Amino acid sequence: MHSQNHWGGAFDIDGAEDDQSRNMDIDRGALQHQHQLDETQQSWLLGPPEAKKKDRYVDLGCVVVKRKLLWWMLWVVLGAFVLIGLPIIIAKNIPKKKPHAPPPDKYTDALHKALLFFNAQKSGKLPKNNGIPWRGNSGMKDGADLPDVKGGLVGGYYDAGDNIKFHFPMAFSMTLLSWSVVEYADRYKAIGEYDHVRELIKWGTDYLLLTFNSSASTINKLYSQVGTAKINGSTPDDHFCWNRPEDMAYPRPVQQASAAPDLGGEVAAALASASIVFRDNAAYSKKLVKGAATVYKFARANGKRTPYSRGNPAIEYFYNSTSYWDEFMWSASWMYYATGNNSYISFATDPRLPKNAKAFFNILDFSVFSWDNKLPGATLLLSRLRMFLNPGYPYEESLMGYHNVTSMNMCMYFPKFNAFNFTKGGLAQFNHGQGQALQYAVANSFLAALYADYMESVNVPGWYCGPNFMTVDDLRSFAKSQ
Repeated sequence: MHSQNHWGGAFDIDGAEDDQSRNMDIDRGALQHQHQLDETQQSWLLGPPEAKKKDRYVDLGCVVVKRKLLWWMLWVVLGAFVLIGLPIIIAKNIPKKKPHAPPPDKYTDALHKALLFFNAQKSGKLPKNNGIPWRGNSGMKDGADLPDVKGGLVGGYYDAGDNIKFHFPMAFSMTLLSWSVVEYADRYKAIGEYDHVRELIKWGTDYLLLTFNSSASTINKLYSQVGTAKINGSTPDDHFCWNRPEDMAYPRPVQQASAAPDLGGEVAAALASASIVFRDNAAYSKKLVKGAATVYKFARANGKRTPYSRGNPAIEYFYNSTSYWDEFMWSASWMYYATGNNSYISFATDPRLPKNAKAFFNILDFSVFSWDNKLPGATLLLSRLRMFLNPGYPYEESLMGYHNVTSMNMCMYFPKFNAFNFTKGGLAQFNHGQGQALQYAVANSFLAALYADYMESVNVPGWYCGPNFMTVDDLRSFAKSQ
């Protein structure tokens, strides 16, 4: 009998033995006490273990990673894209309704429409962004036969209801636009109209520079009008033919003046005031100042003191000038503001000037600011000089007189003093009930608003109209009412 093997089996097993002999040799005690074999024991009985599967790797160049890990990372990235990136892309591409901008207040809307009027009135080759789609190029042959104006008198603005270019009121309009920008540039910027109004001013001043030899220091004539019309005429002209500027096919004669103290003064004021607006463009501002000085010199020339419209039926009926002393005061004030040259303020405060202009005569119609009467605007400009700069001697006496006249003019705006009639709706009839009342209301309410702002800026609460103290708010309320 074989010796007992505590591992539960013989060391040598003869394959020739039959099953019975093998069964007989089994140690039954070992069977009864058989326990679980450990790994080493199993290796003896069962042979070597199965070879493990080798991990596969991917060489990424500078890094070697397991393929399973790489796949796991790719699935993580893909999952993150689906869960996070894809919703973001979809959300960004969904059309969104833009919130509507708040509607402009009534003053902003009115100003926007007022400026568009100038776009509609443009003559010449229009820019693509003119803003009036039904307007096109027109007046391209205006002044084409003039020997001293290269390219003719192309550009500028047509008058209100016809296709005539009246240079006197056109220049006045440019002066007022420039004044408004000088005082309220920030407000123009706030409503997005600053660049627009500057473009309108430049359109006008570019044209005014064509109406005389602006490169010279001395001139002997000034072109005053393009186009003409006869009252109740029967031949084609700007009134007989009621059509678009683009369709004009009739003669457009050019008027010129060898003496124009009024027109010359207004053109000088327009160019000088615009030079302040364009001080950020040194070359253009300098060009405007030079042109203003030239035409101002022409306006002041001795022996040429005949109003530009006198004796000219093409102008006299439409824009007759009743004086030129107001333009002298007006243009000298603007020339001083534009240049700082004391000769201009010395002339503006010369006691003989307000006497000739009848500025201190307390004449009702002289208190109404318009294209023909610049006295109220000129006295306000000179009052501004006293209020903000206070140059003192030798200007103080005249400046104080202008300041007092300005205050008196403002008193006449109030209904309680019965200087002017008012409609039931509150419109001041500065032109005594005649036509085109709105232009007078707008021009004079502009002066009222300016004077109110001037006083508020220097902490002056108001002024006396006789025994009545009128406040800054009273004056501003009048301006708003118009």
